[in-house]
Amino acid sequence: MDEFDVVTGAFSYSGAAIVRKLQASGRQVRTLTGHPDRAPRDTAIEVRRLDFGDPAGLAESLRGARTLYNTYWVRFARGHVDHAAAVANSRVLIQAAGQAGVQRIVHISITHPSAASRYPYFRGKAAVELALAESGISHAVLRPAVLFGGDGVLINNIAWLLRRFPVFAVGGTGEYRLRPIHVDDLARLSVESGSSGSTSVIDAVGPDRPTFYGLASGIREAIGSHSRIVRVPGELIPVAAKVLGLALRDTLLTGDEYRAMAEGLADTDGPATGQISVTRWITENKDALGRRYANEINRHFR
Repeated sequence: MDEFDVVTGAFSYSGAAIVRKLQASGRQVRTLTGHPDRAPRDTAIEVRRLDFGDPAGLAESLRGARTLYNTYWVRFARGHVDHAAAVANSRVLIQAAGQAGVQRIVHISITHPSAASRYPYFRGKAAVELALAESGISHAVLRPAVLFGGDGVLINNIAWLLRRFPVFAVGGTGEYRLRPIHVDDLARLSVESGSSGSTSVIDAVGPDRPTFYGLASGIREAIGSHSRIVRVPGELIPVAAKVLGLALRDTLLTGDEYRAMAEGLADTDGPATGQISVTRWITENKDALGRRYANEINRHFR
């Protein structure tokens, strides 16, 4: 195989978008995936297993790669894998990349990572960024807050709820803001960062900055829902999400996810680095949004 790039999770959401951009530019791609059985039979991507218990095997799978695009993470703790385990796994991957001679790493992080955060997700992301900085490998860090587009979960499932329930609850005032970025914009930024030689940290955020209440209201109007959007005390949201999650056999929203969003951690003040408007995208895709529920646990664990 000639010079190639490696993408973790090439058949997942953001990983698949990055692969499409790389292939469109003529790059050959290898993937490291925890689910090699999900690879399409006709795929042009070389598939290797993402096995953190085999560092030597990981290094061998990365040998010869120019750039590693790392999308690996866990959204919430499940079974024996929590955020601390995800940090340890990420360190193994970074060390393997160094041993393999990978020239550059593009890492997908999160807005506002902090070692002092009270949220394990944000602490973990900060720890991985630190490990990457200490590795000595040329790298770029992209920090998205909320992704949309394609078969994304959040906006689709808000639309699904608005289509099926007479009431949609928003925690607190609902005036906390988000900076959603289209998954194709994230992929474009990733590939551009991969071809650069400079170390960089980029907030991957779109041009729109709606409040959560405004986002839900915009989805409601676009799809023609008659659901009533009501503000409720914030502490009720994790409880309601857990009850719905049990019924759907999924995790809709964790308590930490809600609280972090309500504290403004899905918002930034910096300039837009994405180009696609979430408001316009919702309008353009209104007929398809929320027709089917997108089950996160089915996608990643079942």
